[in-house]
Amino acid sequence: MKAVLFDLDGTLFDTAPDFVVVLNQLRQQEQLPPLADATIREVVSNGARAMVRLGFGVDEGETGFGELRQRLLDLYLMHLAKHTIPFPGIEKLLNELAENDIAWGVVTNKPSAYTIPLLQAFAHLPTPRAIICPDDVTHRKPDPEPILLACSRIGCDPAEAIYVGDHERDIMAGRAAGMPTIACTYGYIDSDDDPENWQADHLIHDASEIWPLIQKHYLKRA
Repeated sequence: MKAVLFDLDGTLFDTAPDFVVVLNQLRQQEQLPPLADATIREVVSNGARAMVRLGFGVDEGETGFGELRQRLLDLYLMHLAKHTIPFPGIEKLLNELAENDIAWGVVTNKPSAYTIPLLQAFAHLPTPRAIICPDDVTHRKPDPEPILLACSRIGCDPAEAIYVGDHERDIMAGRAAGMPTIACTYGYIDSDDDPENWQADHLIHDASEIWPLIQKHYLKRA
């Protein structure tokens, strides 16, 4: 095992609190009442388009959609990392990986304009060896291209890495890349979705489970 790759929103960092603030700010600007935190959390992994659909009932291509999406993203950039924190157990996990000379990286569908400054806000964490955003590839997840690019930059074979995510497209991408996958139930799961159906190699409920799982199944014993 040479690398562990992570999805970002809902897997590595709990970014939902910032999205709750900005979506409800935008709704307030449109004279709409706030939505419940839990309602917004469910769609965070699906990006700004899903949040605009949730918040305003308009779909891409409909009048006003593009303007609302851009206003949401502008607000988010101003509030980036104000309330975001690593999920419990993530900081310890990244330190364990670093101490055992295992690289880590981020493979996300979040554009680099938001991903890079977000990661820079957590510069005290061990440095990721690869950060792959949609800007870096032709096809985003669930296509395996971004995961394969991350492995190339780290210098490992896909079979020597693990992909960790909180959405079915993460598991699809990891499987298509030919690597073991870990599904996180602590992330932003749609209410009508069931991670047990994603065909991940492992299912965890807390990030603290990841390192013991790696030790048990993927580290060579002397």
